[in-house]
Amino acid sequence: MANLHKTPFKTLLENIFEVTERYGAKFTFPITASAALRKPELIRMIAKSRHEIAVHGFKHVNYRYLKEREQEADIKKCILTFGKMGIEIFGFRAPYNAYAECTPKILEKFNFLWDGGIGYSPKYSELQVPFRIQIGNRESSFICIPLSKWSDDMMIDKYRLRNWQMIKILKNVLRRVKRKRGLIMFDLHPIRIGQSKHIDVLEQLLEYGTEIGGWFPTVTEAVEYWCEHGEWRGNASFCCLLTGDIDNFTFKDYLLRLT
Repeated sequence: MANLHKTPFKTLLENIFEVTERYGAKFTFPITASAALRKPELIRMIAKSRHEIAVHGFKHVNYRYLKEREQEADIKKCILTFGKMGIEIFGFRAPYNAYAECTPKILEKFNFLWDGGIGYSPKYSELQVPFRIQIGNRESSFICIPLSKWSDDMMIDKYRLRNWQMIKILKNVLRRVKRKRGLIMFDLHPIRIGQSKHIDVLEQLLEYGTEIGGWFPTVTEAVEYWCEHGEWRGNASFCCLLTGDIDNFTFKDYLLRLT
Protein backbone atom coordinates (compact mmCIF):
# COMPACT_ATOMS: atom_id res chain seq x y z
CA MET A 1 0.00 0.00 0.00
CA ALA A 2 2.88 2.38 0.71
CA ASN A 3 4.12 1.84 -2.83
CA LEU A 4 0.67 2.32 -4.36
CA HIS A 5 0.16 5.57 -2.45
CA LYS A 6 3.27 7.07 -4.03
CA THR A 7 0.83 8.13 -6.75
CA PRO A 8 -1.47 10.91 -5.42
CA PHE A 9 -5.10 9.78 -5.27
CA LYS A 10 -6.12 12.80 -7.32
CA THR A 11 -3.97 11.46 -10.15
CA LEU A 12 -5.52 8.00 -9.84
CA LEU A 13 -9.01 9.49 -10.13
CA GLU A 14 -7.99 11.69 -13.05
CA ASN A 15 -6.65 8.62 -14.88
CA ILE A 16 -9.97 6.83 -14.36
CA PHE A 17 -12.05 9.85 -15.34
CA GLU A 18 -10.06 10.39 -18.52
CA VAL A 19 -10.64 6.82 -19.69
CA THR A 20 -14.31 6.58 -18.70
CA GLU A 21 -15.12 9.90 -20.36
CA ARG A 22 -13.82 8.62 -23.69
CA TYR A 23 -16.34 5.78 -23.60
CA GLY A 24 -19.24 7.52 -21.88
CA ALA A 25 -18.85 5.17 -18.90
CA LYS A 26 -19.37 5.88 -15.22
CA PHE A 27 -18.03 4.50 -11.96
CA THR A 28 -19.71 4.04 -8.60
CA PHE A 29 -17.36 4.51 -5.65
CA PRO A 30 -18.35 2.98 -2.28
CA ILE A 31 -16.37 5.22 0.11
CA THR A 32 -15.79 5.08 3.86
CA ALA A 33 -17.11 8.28 5.42
CA SER A 34 -14.07 8.68 7.67
CA ALA A 35 -11.79 8.84 4.60
CA ALA A 36 -14.22 11.27 2.96
CA LEU A 37 -13.95 13.61 5.95
CA ARG A 38 -10.17 13.67 5.64
CA LYS A 39 -10.23 14.50 1.91
CA PRO A 40 -13.43 16.45 1.15
CA GLU A 41 -11.82 18.01 -1.93
CA LEU A 42 -11.59 14.56 -3.54
CA ILE A 43 -15.22 13.86 -2.67
CA ARG A 44 -16.19 17.11 -4.41
CA MET A 45 -14.04 16.09 -7.37
CA ILE A 46 -15.89 12.77 -7.71
CA ALA A 47 -19.30 14.41 -7.29
CA LYS A 48 -18.58 16.99 -9.99
CA SER A 49 -17.48 14.25 -12.37
CA ARG A 50 -21.00 12.75 -12.49
CA HIS A 51 -19.74 9.45 -11.10
CA GLU A 52 -21.58 8.03 -8.09
CA ILE A 53 -20.69 7.78 -4.40
CA ALA A 54 -22.08 5.03 -2.17
CA VAL A 55 -21.75 4.10 1.51
CA HIS A 56 -18.90 1.76 2.49
CA GLY A 57 -19.14 2.08 6.26
CA PHE A 58 -17.76 4.86 8.42
CA LYS A 59 -14.50 3.00 8.94
CA HIS A 60 -13.42 -0.15 7.11
CA VAL A 61 -14.58 -2.64 9.74
CA ASN A 62 -16.13 -6.09 9.42
CA TYR A 63 -19.86 -5.80 10.06
CA ARG A 64 -20.01 -9.43 11.20
CA TYR A 65 -18.27 -8.34 14.38
CA LEU A 66 -20.60 -5.41 15.08
CA LYS A 67 -23.83 -5.62 17.02
CA GLU A 68 -27.02 -4.52 15.29
CA ARG A 69 -27.15 -1.18 17.09
CA GLU A 70 -23.48 -0.57 16.22
CA GLN A 71 -24.10 -1.26 12.55
CA GLU A 72 -27.12 1.01 12.55
CA ALA A 73 -25.16 3.81 14.21
CA ASP A 74 -22.29 3.35 11.75
CA ILE A 75 -24.51 3.59 8.68
CA LYS A 76 -26.45 6.53 10.09
CA LYS A 77 -23.17 8.35 10.70
CA CYS A 78 -22.18 7.71 7.07
CA ILE A 79 -25.43 9.07 5.68
CA LEU A 80 -25.20 12.19 7.85
CA THR A 81 -21.56 12.73 6.85
CA PHE A 82 -22.24 12.55 3.13
CA GLY A 83 -25.44 14.54 3.54
CA LYS A 84 -23.49 17.43 5.08
CA MET A 85 -21.24 17.30 2.01
CA GLY A 86 -24.26 17.56 -0.27
CA ILE A 87 -23.90 13.98 -1.53
CA GLU A 88 -27.11 12.05 -2.13
CA ILE A 89 -26.69 8.38 -1.30
CA PHE A 90 -28.60 5.47 -2.86
CA GLY A 91 -26.36 2.43 -2.43
CA PHE A 92 -24.33 0.46 0.05
CA ARG A 93 -21.51 -2.05 0.10
CA ALA A 94 -20.25 -3.47 3.38
CA PRO A 95 -16.49 -3.41 4.02
CA TYR A 96 -14.94 -6.76 3.03
CA ASN A 97 -18.33 -7.67 1.49
CA ALA A 98 -19.09 -8.98 4.98
CA TYR A 99 -22.70 -8.90 6.20
CA ALA A 100 -24.27 -9.93 9.49
CA GLU A 101 -27.72 -11.47 9.58
CA CYS A 102 -29.24 -8.16 10.69
CA THR A 103 -27.53 -5.98 8.05
CA PRO A 104 -30.23 -6.30 5.33
CA LYS A 105 -32.92 -5.11 7.76
CA ILE A 106 -30.82 -2.07 8.57
CA LEU A 107 -30.38 -1.28 4.87
CA GLU A 108 -34.16 -1.31 4.51
CA LYS A 109 -34.54 0.96 7.51
CA PHE A 110 -32.39 3.59 5.79
CA ASN A 111 -34.20 3.13 2.45
CA PHE A 112 -31.21 2.12 0.35
CA LEU A 113 -32.10 1.49 -3.28
CA TRP A 114 -29.40 -1.10 -3.87
CA ASP A 115 -26.66 -3.17 -2.30
CA GLY A 116 -23.40 -4.02 -4.06
CA GLY A 117 -21.82 -6.61 -1.78
CA ILE A 118 -24.34 -9.33 -0.98
CA GLY A 119 -24.03 -10.46 -4.60
CA TYR A 120 -20.42 -11.50 -3.95
CA SER A 121 -21.68 -14.63 -2.18
CA PRO A 122 -21.13 -17.73 -4.37
CA LYS A 123 -24.85 -18.51 -4.36
CA TYR A 124 -25.56 -15.18 -6.08
CA SER A 125 -22.38 -14.38 -8.00
CA GLU A 126 -23.33 -16.44 -11.06
CA LEU A 127 -26.63 -14.60 -11.51
CA GLN A 128 -26.85 -12.15 -14.38
CA VAL A 129 -29.86 -10.07 -13.34
CA PRO A 130 -30.64 -7.72 -10.44
CA PHE A 131 -32.26 -9.65 -7.60
CA ARG A 132 -33.84 -9.29 -4.17
CA ILE A 133 -33.04 -11.41 -1.14
CA GLN A 134 -35.37 -12.96 1.40
CA ILE A 135 -35.72 -11.13 4.70
CA GLY A 136 -37.88 -13.32 6.85
CA ASN A 137 -40.88 -14.29 4.74
CA ARG A 138 -40.63 -11.42 2.25
CA GLU A 139 -38.35 -10.01 -0.39
CA SER A 140 -36.02 -7.13 0.35
CA SER A 141 -37.09 -3.65 -0.68
CA PHE A 142 -33.60 -3.00 -2.06
CA ILE A 143 -32.03 -4.52 -5.17
CA CYS A 144 -28.86 -6.62 -5.07
CA ILE A 145 -26.30 -6.89 -7.87
CA PRO A 146 -24.21 -9.97 -8.76
CA LEU A 147 -20.57 -9.08 -8.04
CA SER A 148 -17.80 -10.76 -10.04
CA LYS A 149 -15.11 -12.61 -8.09
CA TRP A 150 -12.57 -11.09 -10.51
CA SER A 151 -11.70 -7.95 -8.58
CA ASP A 152 -8.45 -6.15 -9.31
CA ASP A 153 -7.03 -6.98 -5.88
CA MET A 154 -7.64 -10.68 -6.50
CA MET A 155 -6.01 -10.54 -9.92
CA ILE A 156 -3.11 -8.27 -8.96
CA ASP A 157 -2.40 -9.01 -5.30
CA LYS A 158 -3.42 -12.66 -5.03
CA TYR A 159 -2.65 -14.12 -8.45
CA ARG A 160 -0.03 -11.59 -9.61
CA LEU A 161 -1.55 -11.45 -13.09
CA ARG A 162 -0.19 -9.24 -15.82
CA ASN A 163 -2.35 -6.72 -17.64
CA TRP A 164 -2.94 -8.91 -20.68
CA GLN A 165 -4.08 -11.76 -18.44
CA MET A 166 -6.51 -9.52 -16.55
CA ILE A 167 -7.88 -8.15 -19.81
CA LYS A 168 -8.43 -11.66 -21.14
CA ILE A 169 -10.36 -12.68 -18.01
CA LEU A 170 -12.55 -9.57 -17.97
CA LYS A 171 -13.36 -9.88 -21.68
CA ASN A 172 -14.39 -13.49 -21.14
CA VAL A 173 -16.77 -12.37 -18.38
CA LEU A 174 -18.32 -9.76 -20.68
CA ARG A 175 -18.84 -12.30 -23.44
CA ARG A 176 -20.68 -14.65 -21.06
CA VAL A 177 -22.90 -11.84 -19.79
CA LYS A 178 -23.70 -10.65 -23.30
CA ARG A 179 -25.06 -14.08 -24.29
CA LYS A 180 -27.96 -13.59 -21.87
CA ARG A 181 -28.23 -9.80 -22.20
CA GLY A 182 -27.32 -9.83 -18.55
CA LEU A 183 -25.67 -7.79 -15.82
CA ILE A 184 -22.27 -7.90 -14.13
CA MET A 185 -20.53 -5.75 -11.55
CA PHE A 186 -16.76 -5.47 -11.12
CA ASP A 187 -14.88 -4.12 -8.11
CA LEU A 188 -11.89 -2.24 -9.52
CA HIS A 189 -10.25 -0.25 -6.73
CA PRO A 190 -8.88 3.15 -7.82
CA ILE A 191 -5.73 2.56 -5.76
CA ARG A 192 -4.83 -0.22 -8.23
CA ILE A 193 -6.74 0.22 -11.48
CA GLY A 194 -6.00 3.96 -11.52
CA GLN A 195 -2.25 3.39 -11.59
CA SER A 196 -0.60 4.24 -14.90
CA LYS A 197 0.72 0.67 -15.17
CA HIS A 198 -2.82 -0.79 -14.86
CA ILE A 199 -5.10 1.84 -16.41
CA ASP A 200 -4.80 0.02 -19.76
CA VAL A 201 -6.88 -2.80 -18.24
CA LEU A 202 -9.79 -0.41 -17.73
CA GLU A 203 -9.25 1.13 -21.17
CA GLN A 204 -9.39 -2.21 -22.98
CA LEU A 205 -12.32 -3.42 -20.89
CA LEU A 206 -14.33 -0.35 -21.93
CA GLU A 207 -13.17 -0.48 -25.53
CA TYR A 208 -14.21 -4.11 -25.90
CA GLY A 209 -17.41 -3.72 -23.91
CA THR A 210 -18.46 -0.78 -26.05
CA GLU A 211 -17.68 -2.69 -29.25
CA ILE A 212 -20.02 -5.53 -28.26
CA GLY A 213 -22.86 -3.21 -27.26
CA GLY A 214 -22.51 -2.86 -23.50
CA TRP A 215 -23.87 -0.10 -21.25
CA PHE A 216 -21.66 1.27 -18.44
CA PRO A 217 -23.83 3.45 -16.16
CA THR A 218 -23.70 4.14 -12.43
CA VAL A 219 -25.33 1.48 -10.29
CA THR A 220 -28.26 3.73 -9.46
CA GLU A 221 -28.89 4.53 -13.12
CA ALA A 222 -28.89 0.84 -13.98
CA VAL A 223 -31.17 -0.20 -11.11
CA GLU A 224 -33.70 2.56 -11.72
CA TYR A 225 -33.84 1.82 -15.45
CA TRP A 226 -34.15 -1.94 -14.93
CA CYS A 227 -36.91 -1.56 -12.34
CA GLU A 228 -38.94 0.60 -14.74
CA HIS A 229 -38.25 -1.14 -18.05
CA GLY A 230 -36.92 -4.63 -17.35
CA GLU A 231 -34.14 -4.13 -19.90
CA TRP A 232 -31.07 -1.99 -20.50
CA ARG A 233 -31.06 1.53 -21.86
CA GLY A 234 -30.73 1.91 -25.62
CA ASN A 235 -31.39 -1.80 -26.06
CA ALA A 236 -27.85 -2.48 -24.88
CA SER A 237 -26.72 -6.09 -25.20
CA PHE A 238 -25.66 -6.16 -21.53
CA CYS A 239 -24.95 -3.90 -18.56
CA CYS A 240 -21.57 -3.67 -16.86
CA LEU A 241 -21.26 -1.81 -13.56
CA LEU A 242 -17.84 -0.47 -12.63
CA THR A 243 -17.38 0.01 -8.92
CA GLY A 244 -14.29 0.87 -6.94
CA ASP A 245 -14.13 0.76 -3.15
CA ILE A 246 -12.21 3.60 -1.47
CA ASP A 247 -11.30 3.28 2.19
CA ASN A 248 -8.07 5.29 2.16
CA PHE A 249 -6.98 8.31 0.16
CA THR A 250 -3.45 8.38 1.59
CA PHE A 251 -1.09 5.89 3.21
CA LYS A 252 -1.81 7.57 6.54
CA ASP A 253 -5.50 6.77 5.99
CA TYR A 254 -4.54 3.16 5.45
CA LEU A 255 -2.59 3.07 8.72
CA LEU A 256 -5.54 4.64 10.55
CA ARG A 257 -7.78 1.96 9.08
CA LEU A 258 -5.64 -0.68 10.80
CA THR A 259 -5.98 0.92 14.25
